[in-house]
Amino acid sequence: MAFVKTSEKSNEPVEAGKTIETQVEGEIREFVRRDVAPQRRQPEHDSEMVTSNIGNLLQRVAGTSVKEIDKLVAELQTLRETLQNEGARVQREIVEYASLSQAAMQSTRIIAESLTSWPSTRHD
Repeated sequence: MAFVKTSEKSNEPVEAGKTIETQVEGEIREFVRRDVAPQRRQPEHDSEMVTSNIGNLLQRVAGTSVKEIDKLVAELQTLRETLQNEGARVQREIVEYASLSQAAMQSTRIIAESLTSWPSTRHD
């Protein structure tokens, strides 16, 4: 095993077979281990964070569900109004039909009575 040079930060010899990329990757890993590890929270803080994350997730899911339900309620109210309007229209048309039908029956009765009062003419 031949050693060529030492690492700039750690003064440890670097093997000749290692590439510069491997060396840089190792230094990055070491940097992350040193600088990120102390920033991690204590276990009780982690459980609080998990609880908070779950709470946030539930709020988002519930918020989405509530929005969907509100949208469906609004659609149903619109359909209800439409059905009420159509029901009122159908009732008006039925009343109009009944009125026309009654007028037609009266006209028919008047014509029938007029025809019975005419003298019948026979050609013998």
